Amino acid sequence: MTVNIIQVDYHNPRHAMHMIELLDCYATDPMGGGVALSDYTAQNLVPELANRNDAFSVIAYVDGQPAGLTNCFEGFSTFACKPLINIHDVVVASEYRRMGVSRKMFDKVEEIAKDRGCCKLTLELLSGNSIAQAAYENYGFKQYQLDDENGAAMFWEKQL
Repeated sequence: MTVNIIQVDYHNPRHAMHMIELLDCYATDPMGGGVALSDYTAQNLVPELANRNDAFSVIAYVDGQPAGLTNCFEGFSTFACKPLINIHDVVVASEYRRMGVSRKMFDKVEEIAKDRGCCKLTLELLSGNSIAQAAYENYGFKQYQLDDENGAAMFWEKQL
């Protein structure tokens, strides 16, 4: 088994096609909401990401086949006064799970983050996704909290 991890070139049609295929795989999974990407998203996501300086993506190929994807965005830590990378999407196609694909993608993301002078990686996940939690903890992630008294950070949203 040969695993190749690359940073996506958003202008490469092959990369773009594989990104949408993999992201749709994630979207249709129960952990991704169980609903396919809209036609609008499928047609416009890659060009929109190409227009952003704060975005990058990583694809894993196993024996030449698209197997995994991470989409990442640069943010900023005011307390550290340095950039950070938020890993926004992580998907590994079901037939490639438990093969170390996500770990290799995270290694590439970490390499890119260090090259950018980032102070940390962040991500969010569903509380019921125990498999992902174990994988992320193995990689060194932990719940964010400043102190025991005030508890762990929570990720909230407000739809617009």
